[in-house]
Amino acid sequence: MNASKLLSPIAAVFALLTMICMPAQAADEVMRVGTDATFPPMEFIKDGQRTGFDVELIEALGKQMGKKVEWVDIGFKGLIPGLISNRFDVAASAIYMTDERRQVVNFTDSYYRGGLAVLVLKDDTTINKPADLVAGKKVTAQVGTKSIEFLKNHYPAVQVVEVEKNQAMFDLLTIGRVNAAVTGRPAAVEYAKSEPRVRVLDEGLTTELYGFAIRKKDTELAQQMNQALQTLRNNGEYAALTLKWFGTTKE
Repeated sequence: MNASKLLSPIAAVFALLTMICMPAQAADEVMRVGTDATFPPMEFIKDGQRTGFDVELIEALGKQMGKKVEWVDIGFKGLIPGLISNRFDVAASAIYMTDERRQVVNFTDSYYRGGLAVLVLKDDTTINKPADLVAGKKVTAQVGTKSIEFLKNHYPAVQVVEVEKNQAMFDLLTIGRVNAAVTGRPAAVEYAKSEPRVRVLDEGLTTELYGFAIRKKDTELAQQMNQALQTLRNNGEYAALTLKWFGTTKE
């Protein structure tokens, strides 16, 4: 029997199997991450590039896990639906780990502590604490966030003005179309640094934990991310990121 004739079909089958397996292997090496990059200092666009605490932390986690990160841009209200429908593997966009969200997705270990804060115009003397959000006040917040539900449940007398993007919320406040804006404290503080006409109330509305959202079935990915996050905490990379973006190593 001619050995070359015998090996030829075997080689062809082997090559075919290799081609079939390669895409699956490549997919395992990629982590698709959905984000709404409009929320500095957590995630935003600067000079045409994504940056921010969440962005750099995800990139560091991906490197630790041996995965290439591919970003998917999507509005905040589409993050959880997009994750569930397999548009991406992880949702990373300053997402609070709420009981409502836990009903449909899982979260990694918490990676930062935040909470809802109130932004007002600096010369507005009628709002100095959350209790001053009374009837007649207009308060803006981003759709799909906890801010909307919290305002409706705890401050039903105010008029809630919903906007699609975080920047639109800030714009409404600075031009005087609303009396206050409610958003995450990191974003509120960051905006107040660059806009001298606004201030953040000292008293916050809530204390929250941020987590990266993952599909419930992806338990292995959650374990990998948690292990990588712990490694970054142990080797000092996490502390370096918090110092860079928040000016402190405290979570």
